[in-house]
Amino acid sequence: MRENTLAIALYPGSFDPVHNGHLDIIERARRMARRVVVGVATNVEKEPMFSVADRVAMLRAATERAGVEVMSFSGLTVDFAHRLDATVIVKGLRAMMDFEYELKMAAMNKRLRPEIETIFMMTAPEWAYLSSTLIREVARFGGSVSGLIPASVEQRLVKRVRSQRKG
Repeated sequence: MRENTLAIALYPGSFDPVHNGHLDIIERARRMARRVVVGVATNVEKEPMFSVADRVAMLRAATERAGVEVMSFSGLTVDFAHRLDATVIVKGLRAMMDFEYELKMAAMNKRLRPEIETIFMMTAPEWAYLSSTLIREVARFGGSVSGLIPASVEQRLVKRVRSQRKG
């Protein structure tokens, strides 16, 4: 078996909620790095459905495997990567729109921390249409998201949607 050449890779995102596309990227990144830190970002520009603590808990339950750690962070992703001694930031891409945005972020991160690389991974075709926003929208309107997110996440999502309808 070939040895992983990367020591620590950071896979940052909001993960609101985590879905199978995210899990695919995490698993593939884990094959390249000895340790993958999934960084749950506190994004002040977004109004999340789940708290940071909830998102961390859901990710931990969905990624219980050696070499994967879930942590929350705020501030610049590249600074968090530096504090972790991560050598790469992993970003999943679904479409050209993702690439254009992520390319700008990677260029800025490179300017701020030249020693940290950004690796783009294409999302597996079966998950390329998925987004957390789409998952939330389908769930809010009563559609099934079964098979698109871990069962434990689906239970929490359905419960959250029901509580929002009542409130």
